[in-house]
Amino acid sequence: MTSQAVDGACAFAWRNYLLLHSGISENDDRCSALYRYVAHLRDTGEDDFDLLQIAAVAYLRKLDELHDDRCARLAADQVLAEFSASRSAQPDT
Repeated sequence: MTSQAVDGACAFAWRNYLLLHSGISENDDRCSALYRYVAHLRDTGEDDFDLLQIAAVAYLRKLDELHDDRCARLAADQVLAEFSASRSAQPDT
């Protein structure tokens, strides 16, 4: 999986974020922070596009709630871990 996965996951999350927050500029610092977070996930081996999208949305939500990049990363990582665990616990169909 290439940077297209990172770009796609970030674009998806950012578009939805902008729809919910009409006063935010497209060039807001949160967009570059989002890209750094998702690129870091990809660099650490996460290559599932769906999971990257979930992580991107969770990161932006947590960033709004916590107002701190480091805390938002940790919280989004937790959401991602919980989702991954529940996904792997489901039987294959």
